[in-house]
Amino acid sequence: MQGLHGFAANDQCQNCKLKGSGFFCSLPPSTMKDFEAMKYTSVYPAGAVLFLEKQDPRGVFVLCSGEIKLSFSSSAGKTLILKIAKPGDILGLMATVTGSPYEVTAETLYPSQVIFVRREDFLRFVVKHPEANAEVVRQLSSSYLGACEQLRTVGLTASVPGKLARILLEWSATGKASKHGTSFKMPLTHEQIAEFIGTSRETVTRTLGDFKHRQFVALQGSTLMLSNRAALESISGD
Repeated sequence: MQGLHGFAANDQCQNCKLKGSGFFCSLPPSTMKDFEAMKYTSVYPAGAVLFLEKQDPRGVFVLCSGEIKLSFSSSAGKTLILKIAKPGDILGLMATVTGSPYEVTAETLYPSQVIFVRREDFLRFVVKHPEANAEVVRQLSSSYLGACEQLRTVGLTASVPGKLARILLEWSATGKASKHGTSFKMPLTHEQIAEFIGTSRETVTRTLGDFKHRQFVALQGSTLMLSNRAALESISGD
């Protein structure tokens, strides 16, 4: 039976159908028992803000399903998207561990199931269960590498077509391959893509139109078919 926002939240990690390779999914049963006792599970609609940039850390958020946009803004109000979090990602980890403010704003793109653990409880948990430390390090390393890659895309790729080609190639990695190419659902609107690569919505729309005209991609609604990978790979390296 469907629950709030189209699906039912599962409060028990051990019986969860969404269970995968995420932060807490593979911990030993004895460790999971302590985790179950301290977590809070919620389902959020699209557009819900979990925490704000520069806000004092309340704790960590583990994404079970859905997608979450991580972004930060300048004093002039310009927004840059740093990452799209996927199921298994833990958000607010650096701030929770160090006690510094959240570095980004976290906002759901789609209805999402999220686990929340208060900062005090999380810090006690990792002290009591050293086996969780390896996953903390892995997540922090993954966040660092992801930030480096995003800076590389925005800062070192010279042209907007190169930046857009790079992220389309990245998104296609989880797409469906066929003899016509690789298809996938665009996770962001044109405006959000602009925030992701540091340009304007009009430029994104115009560049996608050019890619379509040159038969590099085909668009049908929110589904994109990447039909000329070699051309996009060539552009992404400029």
